[in-house]
Amino acid sequence: MARKTWTLANQQQDIYVDQIVIEPENVGGPATGYSVTKRVLHGGARRGVEIVEVNNGRLRFVIVPTRGMGIWRASLGRLQLGWKSPVGGPVHPSLVRMNDPSGIGWLDGFDELLVRCGLESNGAPEFDEHGTLVYGLHGKIANIPAHRLEVSIDGDAGEISVHGVVDEARLFGNNLRLESTISTRVNEPSLTVTDVVRNISAEANDLELLYHVNFGVPLLDPGSKVVLPVRKLAPRDVVARGDVAEWDTYGPPTPGLAEVAHFFELCADGAGNTEAVLHNEAGNQGVALRHNTRQLPCFVLWKNSQAESDGYVTGLEPAINFPNKKSFEKQHGRVVELKPGEERTFELTLEALPDEAAVAAAAARVGRLQEDTTPQIRNRPDPHWSAG
Repeated sequence: MARKTWTLANQQQDIYVDQIVIEPENVGGPATGYSVTKRVLHGGARRGVEIVEVNNGRLRFVIVPTRGMGIWRASLGRLQLGWKSPVGGPVHPSLVRMNDPSGIGWLDGFDELLVRCGLESNGAPEFDEHGTLVYGLHGKIANIPAHRLEVSIDGDAGEISVHGVVDEARLFGNNLRLESTISTRVNEPSLTVTDVVRNISAEANDLELLYHVNFGVPLLDPGSKVVLPVRKLAPRDVVARGDVAEWDTYGPPTPGLAEVAHFFELCADGAGNTEAVLHNEAGNQGVALRHNTRQLPCFVLWKNSQAESDGYVTGLEPAINFPNKKSFEKQHGRVVELKPGEERTFELTLEALPDEAAVAAAAARVGRLQEDTTPQIRNRPDPHWSAG
């Protein structure tokens, strides 16, 4: 059986591999045309950032173990998935001012295609009665390096997986472990993220989790569309109210235009599976994001239409909860309490859609999820979903 595993890092065993290239001749089996490369970046804010580049022969993507096992970018031929952030990352976590008094220091490092928000908290900054920061924007997990990293390849089945372990832990605080496996198959246009979050404490711990999956040019252009199987939609706040009539359509990059966000409950099949699609104005390039609403019942659409140089980007964001202040989410019962040793599993699949036929097929799948449901579109914030 042609299956091999490489340990690239194990903090407990003091194992560390700085650089490696794994190709079919290192594995055996009939699968060909792929590679996995691990290296360390140098220069500027990237200095010391470890990346794992996976090329399955068709889809290429870059995992960043240094940044909580996020995915920096991906490509399928000429179709680029990701966005152009002003921070020019991937940024080393040591340069991200997580304790910035403003509460939004997390943005110093934000430029991934896929970044997790959590684990103790994942929403807006929250301050105590004295104005001291309690929870910063979007939490800590994206700025914690993996302490264990492995690559496994099955040369018979053509399966490639990268497994990383990240602990969000502190004395007198939450102690949660993220075990993430990012997998793909040779010559397929998709990748799957399977995360297991476990409470490694002897006491109950809180869990919030949101997957911030972000796209810019070329998928985002004036007239681009997002296709969602909407059961219910509500704008996050009064700013987003003005966008409700065209929530599914994107305008041109506009300097100074405020970001907007809409909150959703999505339709799903009998097993809880659902899908979101984003495509360009021409409908000949797109991306599909699939997840399970039993694992991630909330969904956020984030639209940021600033100039491209300042971050022209949209986010498709499945989540446990909405990204409000943690106290608000706790009040409304959306913060998960994990008992000692308890774990939750989350899975999402990202598929590149390289042509009109692929976009049309994905949009049709979304349409079938929607067909028996008339969407509830609210023109003002839902007081149970956001403070407005």
